[in-house]
Amino acid sequence: MEKIYRKLTSDEINHLTSCFCHCDNWNLIDVVENFSPKHIRNVQFSGHIKLGIYQAEITFYGGIKRKSGIYDATLHNCTIGDNVYICNVKNYIANYVIEDDVVIDNLEILAVEGISSFGNGTQVATLNETGGRSVKIFDRLSAPLAYVMVMYRHRPELIQAINDMIDQYTEGVSSNMGLISKGAKLLNCRTIKNAKIGPYSKLDGVKYIHNGTLNSCIEDPIHVGFDIIAENFIASSGTWLTDGAIVSNCFIGQAYHLGKQYSAENSMFFANCIGFHGEACSIFAGPYTVTHHKSTLLIAGYFSFLNAGSGSNQSNHMYKLGPIHQGVVERGSKTTSDSYLLWPAKVGAFTLVMGRHYRNFDTSNLPFSYLIESNDESVLVPGANLRSVGTIRDAQKWPKRDNRKDPDKLDEINFNLLSPYTIQKMLKGIDVLKALQKNSGETSNFYSYQSAKINNSSLNSGLHLYDVAITKFLGNSLIKRLEITEFTNDAEIQRRLQPDTPIGEGEWLDLAGLIAPKSAIDRLLNDIEGGKIDSLENILQVFRAIQRNYYTYEWTWAIKTIAKYWKKDISDFTSHEVIDLVEKWRKSVIELDNSIYADAKKEFTLTSKTGFGVDGTESEKHLDFEQVRGEFENNSFVKEVKNHIKSKNALADEIINRMKKIV
Repeated sequence: MEKIYRKLTSDEINHLTSCFCHCDNWNLIDVVENFSPKHIRNVQFSGHIKLGIYQAEITFYGGIKRKSGIYDATLHNCTIGDNVYICNVKNYIANYVIEDDVVIDNLEILAVEGISSFGNGTQVATLNETGGRSVKIFDRLSAPLAYVMVMYRHRPELIQAINDMIDQYTEGVSSNMGLISKGAKLLNCRTIKNAKIGPYSKLDGVKYIHNGTLNSCIEDPIHVGFDIIAENFIASSGTWLTDGAIVSNCFIGQAYHLGKQYSAENSMFFANCIGFHGEACSIFAGPYTVTHHKSTLLIAGYFSFLNAGSGSNQSNHMYKLGPIHQGVVERGSKTTSDSYLLWPAKVGAFTLVMGRHYRNFDTSNLPFSYLIESNDESVLVPGANLRSVGTIRDAQKWPKRDNRKDPDKLDEINFNLLSPYTIQKMLKGIDVLKALQKNSGETSNFYSYQSAKINNSSLNSGLHLYDVAITKFLGNSLIKRLEITEFTNDAEIQRRLQPDTPIGEGEWLDLAGLIAPKSAIDRLLNDIEGGKIDSLENILQVFRAIQRNYYTYEWTWAIKTIAKYWKKDISDFTSHEVIDLVEKWRKSVIELDNSIYADAKKEFTLTSKTGFGVDGTESEKHLDFEQVRGEFENNSFVKEVKNHIKSKNALADEIINRMKKIV
């Protein structure tokens, strides 16, 4: 309900004057009907002012209670809501709407000058420091849309259409008045200029904010802590900026934690990223990009679901035409301590990068690999990460660590380890490895691929692991499609296996967390270019629809792949065929789980116990280890693996028994 204002009475003016308040023109001050000047003292007013009522009691840290009101401050062109507490403004507050229940205590300056977009429309030079892939950020930027804007520069009409929408949005939110939204708290802050502060934000000890927006909400407030310096930025709900971090020209996604002197410029970070101690320059950090260590530099790269080890580094500069090179590290990869990558390069999904690599390569068609430095050479071990306990543990922990509490989630995230996106890479990987065998001979000691070396045994192991993973995924999809339903004949099975939509055939993409059929994305982009979709919100809704329909689209792709890979057309499926494929699936699942079980067991070997029981006997070493790490068989992850084997065995038995009922 819009508030109704009136002019001050002469008694109210006299009271304010007696409390050391001053205004050159009291007629420029409007107040609500039940206004009382009782809790306004030593305030300098200028310009147009609107005041609410101040009756509530505010509780501060440590249990201190104070009455709402305005004390020791200078206000210029401000609207102050109900039950606001403003105290100790050393300089002034100018050109701000301050909503109900806001607390501002011990502040130097809060002001807007001229027309501000509050960070919207800021050009962020991501991936390419020279600006060739710059993105105009805005309040509701999502990871998939940012991916399109960065990676689809070969479609200039598309980029122009999106930029026009962003320009229109930016114009709509620009104003000469700033906003401190309901319930926000600004404590012990220094300089805040041209900033929009969302509901229930908490700023404590901020050093400098300029041209930015904090899109906080009551369900997931933003926290900005001591000595933060941030300019030309947008921060989404659930963000934590703390401990002297420095942010310049950045978009910060939902539930992002940045602190401990981290420095970031010209970068975009999306949901659930973490940045501590290190440095980011011109990066696209898709969901769950995590770096915790000093001396870790992420530069000019695209990452998602990345875990960057201490001292990880990349080079985008060959001292010729400037920092024009870029790198792509596909989802789920890890870089170990002191790893190095020379851009341009492309690292396949779920790859473990160890050591320093001085050559340019593209391993995107060999996912789940190890990329290891050995004698100054890059050695590739295809598929090795499929049997790593760390890979499975990551896939399980990501959804559990989704810290977004805002009901309006901007990034659509698919957590699946095996999907049409990764399986299509494995299918191509098998073709790559077989081609290497054919060209160099099956008895070669090693094979050269993309400036890397693959040993003979690694190549054969990779072929086998890819086949096992493909079988597991296709079996998962088949069983999911046939679950629960009772069939009386083969024709009913065949009807059930028919896809529900043609969408899903062909290539699949990973748009910074959103796994989607290329055909669906192409349709969206064509609609944007053609003007059928002309709003940013409609683009977001299309991404959400694609996410909702993922499993429907996945089945379309899976049944086509089953026909090609297993040479089983829908018309050929019988209950006997289903039984045969389920048995293949069971074998693959158990083999992978047993590999993961064995890998986990390495963490409980005698070598792993080195450093335990340092002053004791051998038995005390084992006891110390068990007290800290627990027993292997009682480890929660180990139990989960064993239960997984048991449950998948039971699932296989259930569907086989159902199939055996069909005559």
